[in-house]
Amino acid sequence: MTAPALTAPALTAPVVIGLSAVVAAMHDGELAVLTVHLPDPRTRETSTLPGLPSGPFDPAGHRTFELALRAFVTEQTGFQLGYVEQLYTFGDEGRDAPLADFGRPHGPGQERIISVGYLALTPEAPAKPAPDTEWTPWNRFFPYEDWRGGRPALIDQEIAPALEAWARRGTEKQREQKLARARALFALDGWRWNEERVLERYELLYEAGLAPEAERDRRRAAGLAAPEPDAAPGSGEPMVSDHRRILATGLARLRGKIKYRPVVFELTPAAFTLSTLQRTVEAISGVALHKQNFRRMVERTGLVQGLGRFDEETGGRPAELFRFRREDLAASPASGLSLPMLREG
Repeated sequence: MTAPALTAPALTAPVVIGLSAVVAAMHDGELAVLTVHLPDPRTRETSTLPGLPSGPFDPAGHRTFELALRAFVTEQTGFQLGYVEQLYTFGDEGRDAPLADFGRPHGPGQERIISVGYLALTPEAPAKPAPDTEWTPWNRFFPYEDWRGGRPALIDQEIAPALEAWARRGTEKQREQKLARARALFALDGWRWNEERVLERYELLYEAGLAPEAERDRRRAAGLAAPEPDAAPGSGEPMVSDHRRILATGLARLRGKIKYRPVVFELTPAAFTLSTLQRTVEAISGVALHKQNFRRMVERTGLVQGLGRFDEETGGRPAELFRFRREDLAASPASGLSLPMLREG
């Protein structure tokens, strides 16, 4: 009997794993992220766009993803990470979405890029980060996410008309589907604003070609040269690679998590006033909160304890200082903070 012929296994494209960190802190009264200007993988010159601390995972040299990430952050920014958690793993293929970019071609037979994002929180933002590194307020990248002063005018003046024009391209069914997404995500036509849907909003802008990274990525995916883009009206400042997508994921995670875990206290000093705590929650959520209702809610949670000391530098009546009851609450899971909003979006 003739033995069956053996066939060689199909060759698969190599996999490259990229690690990126959203390092967040309160800086000058705003929630800011640590950004760095990294060498462009194509030109080796310092990129004109900010990015997140990041690098490729080396299976031979790195024992774990997290240890590799910590090393990248310290090497690129001089910052030592404390609290850190994994955000999400992006490995999309065949979908119109931002892809990690290491300066190598994408497509069939090319390297498959897997992008892993992490979220790190710190109560202190060093005043002088390393060269080419800075603390950048998140609302520079997502200006339409900041509702603390009310509904941003740019949503109705710039984003909504652009999304409507994009929706008109395609069949009637496609138009209705696109418009339905736009209404739900950007609170159009009476829809309520949901502050947690940061990633979905960015991905919609990217799909519609309104995020400036979209044209760059599409040209590069086609093998064409494409410089780093300028900011587009209404959509915010672009970032290198898929870093604005990872940043959107981090902001969405943080906005959701503050409601069911006391994670906000990872961003506060050891002693703080309730006004400072409220401003921190507002900076994360992007919405204005009702002062009295917020204080009553904080008191009901039992998360904080008065220190019997007062902050004399408030510029008015001294405010009592509080601390997070970390040790007292360690034995059982503690709740987060709800958002008693000053106005509805």
